[in-house]
Amino acid sequence: MIPDAKGDSPIHRVPPGAKLLALFALSVLLFTLTSPVALSWLSGAIVAATLLCCRAALVQWLKAWPLLLTIAALGIWTVFARGPEAATIVLLRLGSLSLFATVVTVTTSVGQFIDTITRIAHPLERLGIANARDIGLAIGLVIRFVPEIRARYRNVVDAHRARGLKLRPSTIIVPMVISTILCADEIANAIDARNIRGTPSKRN
Repeated sequence: MIPDAKGDSPIHRVPPGAKLLALFALSVLLFTLTSPVALSWLSGAIVAATLLCCRAALVQWLKAWPLLLTIAALGIWTVFARGPEAATIVLLRLGSLSLFATVVTVTTSVGQFIDTITRIAHPLERLGIANARDIGLAIGLVIRFVPEIRARYRNVVDAHRARGLKLRPSTIIVPMVISTILCADEIANAIDARNIRGTPSKRN
């Protein structure tokens, strides 16, 4: 489930476009800094701000164990490949960026994301490169499906444990793929029924 984007915190009241711009600026800053000390201060500031303004985002970030496990594995690989200092830099960069991205997604609804991305993509539509509404819809669906797939994985694992079955990749991946495809097909039919795809977007 996607966390409820409704809230009264200062971050909730920030316009979605400003949050996306801040996320982009933070990513540039994180990959520009090369000092572990500077990155540690910046990471600490992000964690402190999250605790003060949006603790739900920190909870969701900690629950995203596949992402955290991937970051940890990359850090361990970097230790052997480039040394502890380089690994620290990688962990601080990816950890801080993923946490701030979680803050943005928790405090912004899918509808707000779609509207914002659609407005940003309008220049591409005027140039005849792409349909702005299609771009916004695609990104919105990706944001919506990431937690949905994670929830489906938990459901499949719980069903295995309830039946006393051994967890195997083949018995987990196959039902997940089938259920996701069926859900995607239903969403595609609903989109086509509403004539959303391929319709030129309108500026508010």
